[in-house]
Amino acid sequence: MTTAPTRPSAAIRLTQYAHGGGCACKIPPGELEAVVAGLVRTGPVDPAGELVVGLDDGDDAAVVRIPGGQGLVLTTDFFTPVVDDAHTFGRIAAANALSDVYAMGGTPVVAVNLLGWPRDVLPAELAAEVLRGGLEVAQEAGCHVGGGHSIDDPEPKYGMAVTGLVDVDRIIRNDTAAAGTALSLSKPLGVGVLNNRHKATGEVSEQAVASMTTLNRDAARAAVAAGIRAGTDVTGFGLLGHLYKMARASGVTAVVEAAAVPYLAGAREALAEGFVSGGTRRNLDWVRPHADLSRIPDGEALLLADAQTSGGLLLGGEVPGAPVIGEFVPRQDHVVIVR
Repeated sequence: MTTAPTRPSAAIRLTQYAHGGGCACKIPPGELEAVVAGLVRTGPVDPAGELVVGLDDGDDAAVVRIPGGQGLVLTTDFFTPVVDDAHTFGRIAAANALSDVYAMGGTPVVAVNLLGWPRDVLPAELAAEVLRGGLEVAQEAGCHVGGGHSIDDPEPKYGMAVTGLVDVDRIIRNDTAAAGTALSLSKPLGVGVLNNRHKATGEVSEQAVASMTTLNRDAARAAVAAGIRAGTDVTGFGLLGHLYKMARASGVTAVVEAAAVPYLAGAREALAEGFVSGGTRRNLDWVRPHADLSRIPDGEALLLADAQTSGGLLLGGEVPGAPVIGEFVPRQDHVVIVR
């Protein structure tokens, strides 16, 4: 009797080779803003093209105007494993990198791989599985993968640098939210606590994997078609962190109806069991001085600050299939209000 061959990733838990996982590994938002503060509103003396969206408000990607009313969208994202399976890790990381183009209302055109691999610790076959997963998701998006760059790294890391196209008159930005518009979210929250439980116990949340590997393409297309011009995606800074950046940049206040926010199955249980990342706690600490969270319990606030990986789009407007979770109102004492 013969047995099926074992996949190279079957006996190896990738999450155990990294100090964190996914977008929870991001440098804390306040610390990051201090690091890049000196780079804002600077540019070359004689630029070759017009930078339409840059670093000023920490948007999801850069946009450079090209002839014909088009813009080039440029972004990059990479992180340590958020799941143990190498192929799934590649799929998640690619969907997450492509998301920044969708968050700007653009279409990904070509990507290059970014791979860090502990070659003396983990087999090359696993690295190939990661790249295969990334290629599959890029192909699903209609995006070419044209090579990339790899280094020998103490921790496994993977992501992509992505270039896309966008109509410069229909860009979705994080500084254009207007008072009186609805606030919609295209994917449920809870990925962070579920991934943290997976890292600690090995328990896989199929719902979390399905959410992280789902492209934001359809939500982006619906948003552009609806004339929405304000939005961002929800990743490592959590819903509260990304919403705070969006409301602050737009000069408005965001009001969130806590009961309307959707969560993945098992998220509240993972929270109750204590599977909260340090990144999530830092997100909440950063937002709290600028938010009124007095009407919700601390656990709810942590879920709203939960560091997401490949999360959904947070949009200033209504689109089919994306629940409305609040609204933007004129600027008040607090930039974010949760009730």
